[in-house]
Amino acid sequence: MEELSHWIDGREVKGTSGRFSDVYNPATGDVIAKVPLATAAELDAAIQSAARAQVTWAATNPQRRARVMMKFGQLINDNMDTLAEVVSREHGKTLPDAKGDVQRGLEVIEVCMGAPAMLKGEFTDNGGPGIDLYSMRQPLGVVAGITPFNFPAMIPLWKMGPALVSGNAMILKPSERVPSTSILLAKLAQEAGLPDGVLQVVNGDKEIVDAILDHDVIQAVGFVGSTPIAQYIYGRAATNGKRAQCFGGAKNHMIIMPDADLDKAADALIGAGYGAAGERCMAISVAVPVGEATADALIERLVPKIEKLKVGPYTAGDDVDFGPVITKASQERINRLIASGVDQGAELVVDGRDLKIQGYENGFFCGPSLFDRVTPEMEIYKEEIFGPVLTQVRTQSYDEALKLVMDNDYGNGTAIYTADGDTARDFASRVNVGMVGINFPIPVPLSYYSFGGWKKSAFGDLNQYGPDAFRFYTKTKTVTARWFSGIKDGAALNFKALD
Repeated sequence: MEELSHWIDGREVKGTSGRFSDVYNPATGDVIAKVPLATAAELDAAIQSAARAQVTWAATNPQRRARVMMKFGQLINDNMDTLAEVVSREHGKTLPDAKGDVQRGLEVIEVCMGAPAMLKGEFTDNGGPGIDLYSMRQPLGVVAGITPFNFPAMIPLWKMGPALVSGNAMILKPSERVPSTSILLAKLAQEAGLPDGVLQVVNGDKEIVDAILDHDVIQAVGFVGSTPIAQYIYGRAATNGKRAQCFGGAKNHMIIMPDADLDKAADALIGAGYGAAGERCMAISVAVPVGEATADALIERLVPKIEKLKVGPYTAGDDVDFGPVITKASQERINRLIASGVDQGAELVVDGRDLKIQGYENGFFCGPSLFDRVTPEMEIYKEEIFGPVLTQVRTQSYDEALKLVMDNDYGNGTAIYTADGDTARDFASRVNVGMVGINFPIPVPLSYYSFGGWKKSAFGDLNQYGPDAFRFYTKTKTVTARWFSGIKDGAALNFKALD
């Protein structure tokens, strides 16, 4: 049984707590490794080391820090296959999906190569008699990233790239279910020239999360996970005077108008609903056709596509559309929610429960399921299922469909399929959701924009990656300077304008 490590001061360090968490291969159900769960004392040692390393790293000019990102990006690209294999083994997603996971993280690192432009301040010459004003962006110090299981490469890269290139040191706490990718990324960052101690990977559970939130040296915390935990982390971090950006759950809807290309809409729903076994915070889990004819026609197109989907282990290569869910508990929860939908009167059109794959009978597999005639009062509508389950809620008008989306507690992503520009523009303008797709099912912004939801999907004022990330990981200092050159004025006892 492999015993994994932390990454401290540029090397792998065995845990000393005596506490471990099992790491599974979700396709087989086998325990493949044990990951150490750090103590508060181990975390403190890593933080103190990071604080010492950060001083020199912050004094390194932004262009040189960007060069490290450039080399880091090249190494990620060169090791794409290795990274994808590690992701797939611990998470279960297919190799193409795992490569997409790495690629979307790499794109943020590529934006970080242009960090000097993002970190520039402002300057005003002669703002008053002999007075200049200028601002500068400075790193916060030591920051922390707490990342989820569903994107073992992408989200750690979303956190570490902007934080590190801005001159901070980072304590990264990956999900204990998928710890190996973060260690491999840390090794590549070291090879790229990142000084030892600037990036520390500390594995742990709630005990270490609370220690991060309470530690005086940590200045900011970035988190991605479920809404209850996001809200908890945001509140505790804020109480302790830390910056926090915490991204939670989702219930993403896609409205399908009567004038939409239904073949394209159905294809979009297959990819957005069942890709990565539905374990994506941007997955479309609710189809909202407008009109009975649209709903009937959509179901007619979806069923044969769903029945052709192939589920299996990532080792089966291109013959698999999606793999298992992350744990046995997740599998059981998904099956329980499907049963609740049946009990509460929804029509189970395709039943993916109790899927068994020869040779992988103990794997955590869920086949694709499809519900029709779901209503907002049902548990399968209210809960974020986080599995390969698509639900259809029928509406009779555009306004009814829009209200359904706007009344939902979550506001991560949404989409509309329509041929009408006025409807699309109205939807984009009015809907109270952070990321909107028009004839585009999963509207994750490109890396030079910023990612973030609204309502109970996000806590904090600034989003992930893009310009917002550089604002989050830096603080602005503004200087007002006067150089005397024959200017004469007396002492001012009142607060007056510079001019």
